[in-house]
Amino acid sequence: MTLVKCPGQDPRFWKPEDIFDSPCPQCGEPVEFWKDDPRRRCTACGRTVDNPRFDMGCAQWCKYADACLGHARQEHEGEVLAEALIREMKAVFGDDARRVRHALEVLDHAEKIHAAEGGDPLVVKAAAVLHDIGIQEAERKHGSAAGPFQEAEGPPIAQGILERLGVPAEAADHILRIVGSHHSARDLDTLEFRILWDADRLANAGEECGGKTLEEATAFVGRTYRTPTGRALGRTAVIRLLAK
Repeated sequence: MTLVKCPGQDPRFWKPEDIFDSPCPQCGEPVEFWKDDPRRRCTACGRTVDNPRFDMGCAQWCKYADACLGHARQEHEGEVLAEALIREMKAVFGDDARRVRHALEVLDHAEKIHAAEGGDPLVVKAAAVLHDIGIQEAERKHGSAAGPFQEAEGPPIAQGILERLGVPAEAADHILRIVGSHHSARDLDTLEFRILWDADRLANAGEECGGKTLEEATAFVGRTYRTPTGRALGRTAVIRLLAK
């Protein structure tokens, strides 16, 4: 018999208190945890926060513990790189808090979509953190943050960051292609690109759907978003947005 999902991680068996907020120890903003999240990133400051209620006691008896813990170790290694990417992104943006926060929001959405859709976590995380990395240079050189200018100026900056962090060439090339086409979707339709596309749309849902009716916003999500998980999250986001 094949185990489809660990019973302890299956939301069908969860109680309301299994999804909760805990304050970020660095900035005090609430961080939403699901009970099986070992850690989450604060979208206000970027700090990785450990889940205060996380319990891996099942590892003492579950025959699937090695596979489960192995996955957790891989996620931790990816988290170390994500933290380095965030530091590099913050160094580029400086005191531009709005753009730092946007990058962190896109990363948060991208991680949620990736958890359901799969794909290369390194590419997903790096593309999310760096997708707008050329926006200030676009404004400086071209007087505009328009998509084509961001796509032209972003990859050289992102390339320097990826080289400094030792990201493998194949993954780096994929990340740079996403950074260089995240507005136009030019000649790129990988799963990792689709995840980034939807994550960026989710972070911009207020701008893109704020003036629409619920029917119009739902139709926009259906034809614009590119992953099933992204569309589901998008529909939920616009319902909440338009209910305010």
